[in-house]
Amino acid sequence: MPDLTPTIPAPADTLRWSLEGISDLAVIDPARPGGLPSVTVLSLVFGGLVRLDEQMEVQPDGASDWKVSDDGKIYTFTIRDGLTFADGTAVTAEDWVYSINRALAPETSSYGAPAQLSHIVGARDVIEKRTRTASGVRAVDPRHLEITLDAPLAYFLAQLVYPYTYVVPRALVESGDDWAARAYGTGPYRVQELKRGDQVLLVANERYWRGIPGVPKIALPFNPDSGVSFEQYRAGRVDIMGSWQSPVPSAFVSQAQSLPGFQTAAILATRYVGFNNRLAPFDNPTLRRAFALATDKRALVTGPLHNNGIAADRILPTGLLGTQLPIQPLAFDPKAARLTLAEAGFPGGQGLPEVTLSFAIEGDNVAVTTALKQMWETNLDIKVRLEPLDLDSFSKRLDDTYRAPQTGLQIYYSVWGADYPDPHNFLSQQLQSNTANNNGHFSDPQFDQLVAEADQLGDRAQIERRLQLYVQAEQIAIDKVGWLPLFYPKFNMLLNPRVEGLVITPNGLVAQDWTKVRLRP
Repeated sequence: MPDLTPTIPAPADTLRWSLEGISDLAVIDPARPGGLPSVTVLSLVFGGLVRLDEQMEVQPDGASDWKVSDDGKIYTFTIRDGLTFADGTAVTAEDWVYSINRALAPETSSYGAPAQLSHIVGARDVIEKRTRTASGVRAVDPRHLEITLDAPLAYFLAQLVYPYTYVVPRALVESGDDWAARAYGTGPYRVQELKRGDQVLLVANERYWRGIPGVPKIALPFNPDSGVSFEQYRAGRVDIMGSWQSPVPSAFVSQAQSLPGFQTAAILATRYVGFNNRLAPFDNPTLRRAFALATDKRALVTGPLHNNGIAADRILPTGLLGTQLPIQPLAFDPKAARLTLAEAGFPGGQGLPEVTLSFAIEGDNVAVTTALKQMWETNLDIKVRLEPLDLDSFSKRLDDTYRAPQTGLQIYYSVWGADYPDPHNFLSQQLQSNTANNNGHFSDPQFDQLVAEADQLGDRAQIERRLQLYVQAEQIAIDKVGWLPLFYPKFNMLLNPRVEGLVITPNGLVAQDWTKVRLRP
């Protein structure tokens, strides 16, 4: 049994929640969320119209209820009576009008909001600077917000759980460039201190609409190395470590299982290899297919992952809506891989330059990419170079690959976890032509047509047809290797038993009610 003697006493008033994979938070702004660590902080400080509960169902948050028009295009939200920002200022429908338009505005430089909110009527006018306000976002009166869509969207409510539509106080946002260091919203906490390169310290929002949170403070230290964070947990220096993006490293799971507070769950996420479809040689779908056939996913799971994952036959993760419908995977077949490589114009690997696989240095990534390199070199007789990057640099390079593919990454090992639990988030938002999250620029007209039709089916009676369309599109992305899905990671984390009221779900750690979260002595 490991030595669990704390090196420092656990503070009775502070929950210590490690943020793995980062050394800093560039911004604390709902319009510009980064990776999971950023979203974790944003969800504690700010709030939206709705939220997800532990059953992954949409529940009221800043809106007490809503109505949908018969044609499925107009949503009318009733702002919760008495809702205020943490400074005591009343929140009105106009605050949401400001926040949504701010997320869409080009000067805000939101990476994903313009794509995710593009079906709001008039959003494109704001994005393209023709106007400053979208006609489809309107304050009917102080307590009623109306959002009009250009088509009925089955996933729209779930989409609102992501930070892009969280409400922000205009006075704070326009008070100066340093507003993030004192950020507050309608969430259970507010920023007390942001120590660059160290941690962010949150303090309870005493005006939180549910009541005063049960834990007075939350300290969220930044930790680029999840292995170090694991040791800090063992030493009693943090109460929470591990996330779906940066779980307890597989090499440490056997040790972690013997510690109090070890938890594991399925997660709505897919680890995959992406290809730059605009940069030779991976603009050739036959070459991408050769790499897929040369990849032994089950060996990845049993080898470097120590069985802490499930081999992925498809893009949609297990448990997501749509996965009840079958798909034909690309199975591991080294002989077929070599034949396909020759068909792509590189028999025996001849003529193929050294391939560079880029990835973020975090968790199991070094072990997984090393195994991929060995598989591809052995099964295809080629040379592969690994390019490890810190998480911030890797994320920036991914964004740059979308903006300027000719100077972007060649191939990359990455992960996508559900912003909202719907196939739209994994297919339309990731692989449709010209969408902002399509870093590798996969493009197929039939795929685009299928997901576009599925996206428009908002009627519950059309759910079967909608899912069939998504799965047909997914099959195209599998066959043409828009993504090479590798495995679905397990969410292994450590949660100190002194913490009560937090629940692990397929979308991460959730507090159903922060007023009931407690730190036991």
